[in-house]
Parts: sequence; structure tokens; C-alpha cells
Amino acid sequence: MRRVLRSIYYFLPVQLLLLHFRKYQLLLSFWLIAVLTISGDFATHFGASSLFLAPEYLGKINFMSMFLLGSTVCVFMMTWHITTFIIHSKRMPYMGATRHAFLVYCINNAIIPIVFLIFYSVMSIRFQLVNEHAQLIDILRLQAGFYLGFFLLVLVSFAYFFRVSRDFFKSLLSSITKPSRIRRMIPYDTLDYEIDIIPARSYITGRLHIAQSSDLEPYHPRVLNTIMSRHHRNVIFAAFFSYVALLIMGMYMDQPLLRIPAGGGFLLLFSMLMGFVGAFKYFMKSWEAIGWMAFILVLSVMVKYKIFDLRSIAYGLNYKTEIAQRPQYSYSNLRSVFTPKRFMADKKTEEERLDKWKAISDQGDSTSLVVITTSGGGSRSAYWTFHALQYIDSMSGGKLFKHTVLVTGASGGMIGATYWRSIHDAHQQGLIKNPYAPQYQENMGKDLLNAIIFSLASVDLISPFNKITIAGHSYTRDRGYAMEQELVANTDGLLDKNLAYFGPREACGQIPQLLINSTIINDGRKLMMGNLPISYLTQPEYSLYESCPPIDAVDYGAFFAGKDPTNMRITSALRMNATFPFVLPVVRLPSQPYMNIMDAGLRDNYGVEVASRYLYVLRDWMNKNISKTIFLEIRDSREYDVSEASSESTFSNMLTDPLFVIQNKWEAFQSYKHSFLKDYTPYFMEGKLHYVTLCYVPKESKSSAALNFHLTSKEKEDLYWSIYNKGNQAAVDTLLKLLK
Repeated sequence: MRRVLRSIYYFLPVQLLLLHFRKYQLLLSFWLIAVLTISGDFATHFGASSLFLAPEYLGKINFMSMFLLGSTVCVFMMTWHITTFIIHSKRMPYMGATRHAFLVYCINNAIIPIVFLIFYSVMSIRFQLVNEHAQLIDILRLQAGFYLGFFLLVLVSFAYFFRVSRDFFKSLLSSITKPSRIRRMIPYDTLDYEIDIIPARSYITGRLHIAQSSDLEPYHPRVLNTIMSRHHRNVIFAAFFSYVALLIMGMYMDQPLLRIPAGGGFLLLFSMLMGFVGAFKYFMKSWEAIGWMAFILVLSVMVKYKIFDLRSIAYGLNYKTEIAQRPQYSYSNLRSVFTPKRFMADKKTEEERLDKWKAISDQGDSTSLVVITTSGGGSRSAYWTFHALQYIDSMSGGKLFKHTVLVTGASGGMIGATYWRSIHDAHQQGLIKNPYAPQYQENMGKDLLNAIIFSLASVDLISPFNKITIAGHSYTRDRGYAMEQELVANTDGLLDKNLAYFGPREACGQIPQLLINSTIINDGRKLMMGNLPISYLTQPEYSLYESCPPIDAVDYGAFFAGKDPTNMRITSALRMNATFPFVLPVVRLPSQPYMNIMDAGLRDNYGVEVASRYLYVLRDWMNKNISKTIFLEIRDSREYDVSEASSESTFSNMLTDPLFVIQNKWEAFQSYKHSFLKDYTPYFMEGKLHYVTLCYVPKESKSSAALNFHLTSKEKEDLYWSIYNKGNQAAVDTLLKLLK
């Protein structure tokens, strides 16, 4: 038994596996991230696992999408083999006598890739069977596409490696990237030359036989250097190929045919980074730690001097003005803009709009007014909000849309509500026939995540210099732009409008006013975007005539009055409203200093604060003119179980829960606070206010739809049928009675 264990221990595949874990954990981290992402233990809230388990190409999960993903998995694995071969070759001098040394190395270094492929196939089949409701024959076809793409690129890769020296370009690249030239720039250090021969006694041959290492003749040092130079050239070319592929796809990101599955784009990015890390470790050796510190320092300087800026912009807004001409984002300037006079004038303008709305609605003596709020929650909330609004409006014979004067909220819910308003606005103008057609619900369930992540991998981190022109202004494309374009495509162009497009019909009361919110992370104020003047929502009324009132929100249109604010695309406003950290980039607006904008959910994830202040400011008009005011709240969670209870059952929980309690329970804190607002609001409405709440209720409490920009077939089905939940049906019945 001891002899058997020793033979296993000194088997080259086992020795290579141990060496990876012992010395090169940084390279292993790429595999770890991939595994944790696929298993759903990393970036779960972003829906990252679906990018690999259900990859989309041209909007569909099909044979070609799996073929492309398999090909990129092969690129990732080959980069792993090449990078580690360069680092380990000097530790395996006995392999010099083997024919096709690199092929033999790949076979012996295949434990991690093989385990990864088995793991991926199991997870992929399970995901497609359970979450996508795919048939067995379709799943087998998808797996065939994956492995066809994988093995086809394996053949292409080895054809390249075995004939690498015959290509003029590669020879030229070899002379440019010759290791000896670069090594001369690195200071000499005796620590660089460690003796660490891999003590393997047996290995797997190119014909998959087990042979003894003692039968091989060792490399002559000169031959070893020749092989090292050649394979160093290979890894540079592989990394260069990955970069060029991503660069080209990023340049033509608007062309669907060149937009490979986002999971594949990330694997190409990982391949490039792995090649870079491997080359860095090979050249820097004992100077590696100092090298990484210098790299981070250079990157920090580039960010400081705006050479490298990952923040995004709002498309349609004018950014080309001198610093001195930008509006000052300071309390003193806010105080001068949002004056009591403007407050009262904007309030009067809104009352006049409500007069026009009442005249159009013509409801007789019993007038019902509806204010709608929606919660954040990515595509989950967008799909649920849209379905709930469509269902109620259909059941009421169109009365919900006709009686609604304000729609506000956060994140995904506002995407669904905005699409709902756009459809019924188009119907009023005769542009579409049936506003309740099933295709509109299907559109809300289409994927947004693939375009976002693909752009992150192929544009944001590779080439942040692609320019586009919108409304006469030049902008840089990024994943924010990709998300907007995908949203426009998914909604058949109904959201391909600027804010001003809806302005005239909002002003005369034909369609509800839309208030799209976001959070100014400079100081925590709320940014409210719309067509109509809304300065009466920027500060509490009690402090209106104080010398220093607490201005807690900014009317976007008034503050950026000189920037043609309503020319901004409505998709940009929705993106700012739904800027979940890291998934979408922070947006900077052209003030001095820049306003940095993120998700509305940071301030008000349910829209209750804005709606409550709206009702309070306009209470006199409503009490005089309205018999019933309906506060319709559409949530993607129930008020009593908005957050799972956490327990300090593990040591890590005991350490991390106090640190991340605000982040993890932020929505719950807001929800509980809003219950206090709901307690007080009915008093200033003279008993005419009625709360109606619709909540997404999953069939299985522990398997609700994920919070991201991608929905599986199972999640869509769960969201669709939630309206028929007993509690929701009771709420719908109440609402229909109030609308009569």
C-alpha cells in the first residue's frame, strides 16, 4: 500500500496539481471565480450563473450559444496550460526528450480542466432542466454544441502550437517579446534562481500511456532556453489574440452577430488577465510584490488625472461646457434655485395639470385618483410590476391608466411601469392596436444581463474609448449604453424616446406624470427626473421659509435648465434609477463638482417617500376635488418578510453581520420606516386615502426569482401567476371597487 501511495504521489499530474496549490494560488483564483459563479455562490444577486449555465446568442439559448461558450472555455483552458507551462518548464528538465513536450504537459496538467468540465456539465444540465424547463433532447443538443466548440478549438490550438515557428508574424512577435530583452530591465536577484525540480517518477505520454520519467533524457540548457522562448511567444500571442478578439467585438457591440455570450466574453477577459499575470510572475520573480504595488500606483494616478474613468454619462445631456459654466452643486446654489417662490409656482402648475386631468377623466361626482409606486428589484420587479398593472388595467376596462396621475418608484419596478405607460400612450395615439397583447409581457421578460456583462468584458475594461453620437453630442460607449440599447430592442423601440417626447401629454393630463428617481451619492440627496416642474418635492413644506431649509432632493429639470435636460433619453433616466453597484456604472452629471448618480433604492426603494410628499403638498386640491385617493403600491416583496432573519450561527456571521447589517437589511429598514408614513398620511387626506398593496408572492418561499437583469423560464412563470395569489386577488377586488 505504501508503494502504491508513493507511486500516486510521484505521478506527474498529481505533482503538478500540488504545485499549483502550493505556489500559484493567484492563477488558481481564476478557476475559483469561475466555479463559484457557476455554482451560484459568487455574484448571485447579479444572476451571473445564468451567463454560463444558460448562455444567450442573438437572444436565445441554442446550439450556437453553447458552441461559442465551449470555444471560449477552450481558450481559457489553453491559456492556463500555456501560462503554467512557461512557469513550470524549468522544473521538468526530464520532459525534454518527449516528442511534442507541450502536448504531454497539457495531458498531465488536465486534472483541474477535466474536473471543471464535469462540474460544468452537471450544473448546466441541472439548470436547463429545472430552471429553463428544457426537454432532454434539447439539453443533449446544447451539450453537444458546447463540446463541439470546445474540441474544435482544441484541434485548432494544437495545430497552431505545432506549427508556430513557420509563421512570419509569430517570428516577428518573438523578436519583439524576446524574454532576454525584457529580463535585462529587471534587477538581478539571487532569489530568482530557486532549485525546485518536480520529483515526478512517472507521467502520461502523448499516446495516453503511463511511462517512467527515468527513461527520459534531460534537457540541455540551450535546448531548454529555445523551447522557453518559443512558448513564451505562444502565451503572448494567445493573450494578444484574446485582447484583439474582445476589442473587435467591443467596437461592433451593436452588431448582434458579433455579440458572443457574456459568459464567453468574461472567459476571454480572464484568459487575457491570466496571460498577463503569468507573464508578470515569470519576469518579475522575486520582485513580484513590488511590481504589483507599482502597477496599482500607476493605475491610481491614471484615475486621479481622469486618464482612466469608469463612470458613465447620461445620453442626450450636454456635457461639453466649460467648468465655470456648469451649475454649482452646493447648498448655497440649491438654495438659490429652489426658492419658496419657485416652490409655490410649481405647486400651482401641478394643480392646473390636475384640473386638466379631471376635466378629461370626466368621472362625475365620484372622482377617483390613483398614485402608483413601484419597488426596485431588477428584471424580477420589472416583470411583476408590468404584469400587475396590465392585469388590473384590463380588468378595470382601462380605468387604472385613466385615473392615474403619478407613477414613481425605484429600479426595475420603474422600468416595468414606464413601459406600461409608453404602451398605453402609444395606444392613445393610434400607434398600436391592442395594448394588452401578450408580446408586451414577453418583452419585459427578455434578458438585459448578457449585454451588460458582455460590454463590461469587451468594452469597459478593454477599450473605454469607443465613441458614439446621440442628439448631436459625442459620448463614450460602455455597459450602461449596452443596457439601454438592449432595453430599446426588447421593448420594440417604444422606449427609444427622450423625456421631452412625453412632456406635452403629461402637461395636459392625458397620461400620468412619471417621476424617475435616483440617488446622488455625493451627499445622499434624491435626484428626481421628469418633464414637469417639481421643486415642491425638493424640501419639506414646514421649512419653506426658514433661512436654511433642509433641501433633501433635486429637481433635475430646474437644476440643469441650461443643459437641455429633457433631451436626455428616457432609458438613461431609467438606467440611473436602476444603477445597481458594479452591475451598471455610476453616472456623472455635468455639474461642478460632478454629481455621481446611483440606484434610487439607496434612498427610497419603494417610492413611498416621494408619493407621500406629493399627496401632502397637494392635499388641499385633492380634498376639494377628489372623493377617493388610491395609493397603489406594487412590491416585489411582502412587508412582513421583506428580509430574511440572520443568526450568528457561525464564527464568520458573528464577525461580518455587524459590519454589513446596513447593507444587508437596507430594504427592510426602508420598508419599516414607510409603515410610519402610511400611518400619518390618511390624516391630512381627510379620510379619503385608500392603500392597496400588491406583492410578488413566490409559490415556494425559498425559491423566489433572483434580483438581477435575467429571468429564467421558471422565474417568469412564478412571477406571472403571483397575481392570482389569494392575497393579491383580494387587493385587486378592493381596487376595482374603488375605481368604480
